[in-house]
Amino acid sequence: QVQLVESGGGLVQAGDSLRLSCAASGRTFSNYAMGWFRQAPGKEREFVAVISRTGASAVYADSVKGRFTISRDNADNTVYLQMNSLTPEDTAVYYCAGPYIPFRLPTSQADFGSWGQGTQVTVSA
Repeated sequence: QVQLVESGGGLVQAGDSLRLSCAASGRTFSNYAMGWFRQAPGKEREFVAVISRTGASAVYADSVKGRFTISRDNADNTVYLQMNSLTPEDTAVYYCAGPYIPFRLPTSQADFGSWGQGTQVTVSA
């Protein structure tokens, strides 16, 4: 079972940038894609982005495409989410997630079995 610890959340103003980090341990990090999800108040958790195990491929939700960038450092077992041009609609708890199966690039929550504790991102208008 992989352990995931997010950091980097906070309170920012609309238009600002923020970078989230997720440190992973417990299994061979480079064998697995990694994903970010978020849950806004009163809403269900939703997909944000996923990156392939090598970092060569990534998939983004339409709502963040062009503003967010997911990346990873396999030497450091860390995945990042760079968030630019933040809006109040990006306010949510952001979760790092690891999938059940290696060597794939899933986007469905059902395919992810390991979750971090979440980090709060609040964007004021």
